[in-house]
Amino acid sequence: MPQLDTDRLLPLDDRSRGIARDLYTSISNLPIISPHGHTEPAWFANNTPFANAAELFVVPDHYVFRMLVSQGIELDSLGVPRADGTTVEQDPRAIWALFAKNYHLFRGTPSQLWLDHSFEHVFGIREELSAETADDYYTHITNSLATPDFLPRALFDRFNIEALATTESALDELKWHKQLGDSDWQGRIITTYRPDAVVDPEFADFANNVAQLGSLTGCDTQTFSGYLQAHRLRRQFFKTMGATATDHGHASARTEDFPPEQASKLFEKALAGQCSAEEADAFRGHMLTEMARMSLDDGLIMQIHPGSARSHNHGVAATHGRDKGFDIPTRTEYVHALQPLLNAVGMEKSLTIIVFTLDETAFSRELAPLAGVYPALKLGPPWWFFDSYEGMRRFRETTTETCGFYNTAGFNDDTRAFCSIPARHDVARRVDCAYLATLVTTGRLREKDAIELAFELTYGLVKKAYRL
Repeated sequence: MPQLDTDRLLPLDDRSRGIARDLYTSISNLPIISPHGHTEPAWFANNTPFANAAELFVVPDHYVFRMLVSQGIELDSLGVPRADGTTVEQDPRAIWALFAKNYHLFRGTPSQLWLDHSFEHVFGIREELSAETADDYYTHITNSLATPDFLPRALFDRFNIEALATTESALDELKWHKQLGDSDWQGRIITTYRPDAVVDPEFADFANNVAQLGSLTGCDTQTFSGYLQAHRLRRQFFKTMGATATDHGHASARTEDFPPEQASKLFEKALAGQCSAEEADAFRGHMLTEMARMSLDDGLIMQIHPGSARSHNHGVAATHGRDKGFDIPTRTEYVHALQPLLNAVGMEKSLTIIVFTLDETAFSRELAPLAGVYPALKLGPPWWFFDSYEGMRRFRETTTETCGFYNTAGFNDDTRAFCSIPARHDVARRVDCAYLATLVTTGRLREKDAIELAFELTYGLVKKAYRL
C-alpha cells in the first residue's frame, strides 16, 4: 500500500474535490522551475553519487535536524559538521537509526509529507519509517544511490526540472558553474547573485570581503564609486553563469535612497568598522536601492528575503556556524520600510522586485496592497516556516483579494534537500488547485479560468517573474 493518499490536500466536499482533482491532473506533470534554492552546484558538476541515506536526508537539512534538536538530540550526534569542519558522529548508519527512532516527531508536519513523498516516489519504499524499518531503509536508499539512476544528474532529469537556481556569494568564483558550462550535459543549473557579505557592515570580515571584491574585479573598492562599479562587474559575471536574479537576505525590509555624499560617508564608516547598528541598517537599506537601480540596467530580478533573526543561539553559532536551524522569524514592517525604494523605482515597468516575508500578518495588511499597485513589485510565495499546506492556503486567502494572482511570482522551494524538490512542488500544486476549486464552487471563479490559473500558478508566472 502507498504511504500517501492520492487525494491528499484536496478539499473535503465531493464537488470541490472533483474539480481540484481535475485541475491537479492537468498540471501535475508540468516541468519544475526552481528559481531560488540552496542546492550545491558541485553535485551536478561532478555528478558523483550521494554518499548514503543520512548524508542525503539528515545531515544537510535544517528542517530535519532542528526538530530533533528541539527534543534534546545533539547536533553532534546527527553528524552536523562543526564550524571547524569536524564531525563527532561519523557513522552514517547510526545517524540514520537515531533519525528513524525519532521519526514520529514529524507527524503531521510538512517535513513528514516531503520525506514520505521522497521515500515513496524517489526510492519506491512504501512501508513506514520507524526504528524497526530503519536498517532496511538505510540499506535500500544507500544501495540505490550507488547506481547510475540515482546520480545527481539522473535525478535532476527524473524530477523533470527545467531550471534550477543555486545561490552563491558575490565573492564566489563559480567554479562549479563554469564546470557545468563546459560539460555536455543539458540540465539548466544557474546561479544567483547574493551580495550580503559585501553589503552588510555587520557581516563577519566585512572590510576584508570588500577588499576581496576589489581584487576580483580590479576596482578600487575603498571608494564608494569603485565599490558600486565592482558590484556591476560581478553581476555581469554572474549573468555569464546564467544568473537571472539577485537575492538579499537582510534583517529588516528597510530601504533608503541617500544622496551620494551621505552614502559614501556611511560606506567609509562601514569599512572602518565604526557603524552603529542603526547606521549599518541604513547602509544595507541604501544598498537595496542601489541594487534595484543596477537591475534596471542589467535586467536581473531582485529578491528580498527579510525578517529572520539569524543564529538565535550564540553557542550553536560558535560551535556549528550559520544555518543550523536557529534562525527565527521576526515582525517585519514593509509600508514605510519599502517606501524609499518604491518611490525611486517602484513605477518602473521593466523592473521586477520579488518580496518575501516571515511575518504572515504583513500579507493582507501591507504586502498585498503594495504589490497590488506598484508595477515593479511582486509577492514571493510562502517562505521557509510557512511553505506548508496551511501557510500556502493562508497566503492565497489573504493576498488574492487585494493583489490577485498575477502580482505573485509562482512557487519556489528554497531548499537544500535535493530530493524534497518534487515533493515541495507537488504540495504547492495541490494547494493551489484546492484553492481554485473552492473559488469555483463558491461562484467566484469560472472553471475555464481556473484551468488557466492552475497552469500560471504552476509554471507560467514563475517563468515570467524570473525571466526563465
